[in-house]
Amino acid sequence: MKPGPLATLLHPFMSGGLEPPGKGRRALFLGAEPSFRLPEGFDAELHLVQGFRVHFRALEAAGYRVTSRIDGEDFDLALVLADRHRGQNEAWIALAIERTLPGGPIVVAGSTDDGIASLRKRTETLVRLDGHLPKYHGAAFWFRRPDDAAPVIEAMRPSASSVDGRFATAPGMFSHDRIDAGSRLLVECLPESAKGVAADFGAGWGYLASVLAEKTVGLKAIDLYEADYESLEAAKTNLANFANVPEFGFFWLDLVGEKVERKYDLIVMNPPFHHSRAAEPGIGQAMIRAASVALKPGGRLLMVANRGLPYEQALRAGFKDAQELRNEGGFRVIAARR
Repeated sequence: MKPGPLATLLHPFMSGGLEPPGKGRRALFLGAEPSFRLPEGFDAELHLVQGFRVHFRALEAAGYRVTSRIDGEDFDLALVLADRHRGQNEAWIALAIERTLPGGPIVVAGSTDDGIASLRKRTETLVRLDGHLPKYHGAAFWFRRPDDAAPVIEAMRPSASSVDGRFATAPGMFSHDRIDAGSRLLVECLPESAKGVAADFGAGWGYLASVLAEKTVGLKAIDLYEADYESLEAAKTNLANFANVPEFGFFWLDLVGEKVERKYDLIVMNPPFHHSRAAEPGIGQAMIRAASVALKPGGRLLMVANRGLPYEQALRAGFKDAQELRNEGGFRVIAARR
């Protein structure tokens, strides 16, 4: 495997640009991902923050202390692993500054393809950088937490965002600035009546579940399953105004790697098909299999997918029948019966 942003992030400590922190020091690591290798002499106590359930579980299994949100303050240094979501990266830098002691180093790194150069330029308009090091098709830069950090934090922290004036969202969530076209097409096919209990697999910030609750009469409960912790927290806010009809359940869960315990009469989903820039249809295929297992006999799946993704075999294997309800705008809506 070729080195990537994780190696880029830690390279300043290997190259002599920064001294590795020794024992007795505390390091905050925002956006931590599995399989990183600490350089020799990096003996600080690590506090990892990762809201993506897949990475969270892998880090936890490796024995690291990891939380879905920051737990603690007054860290001696901070690491920020940037991704392609600019607003989220800036929010993480603001959090790193907020929770790090004055003078503590803050190191940020990411891929060239994900815009690390523009993030560096944005940061250095607010604080003086101590170093910049390109490496492994990416770059790292670092600076010291200023004594007067409040103006920098305020400038970096994104303002609150919403969709259609009613859904709370934040950068880094799927389609955080609009209702995506696939979900819009799917809600046009939601049933007006259904009995029992439903689930939204890959619920995001709660759009499909909210429309299902508004449109469908007869459901007792709707459970939301989502691998991104912050998206699920936003969904709780976005569904808080429903008067307990239906009842909502919220599950931070990796549908590919963790078992769904409850059985459902109806499942709706707009499955993701990538975690990075490359298409990964295996995610959607695994979610189709998970839906088949989680449905009661005779239960229904309603899903939307990008046209051309290879889901037919998974549908045939897990369902008695499947039919295409809509095919437009690059998306297909599929109904399947268990």
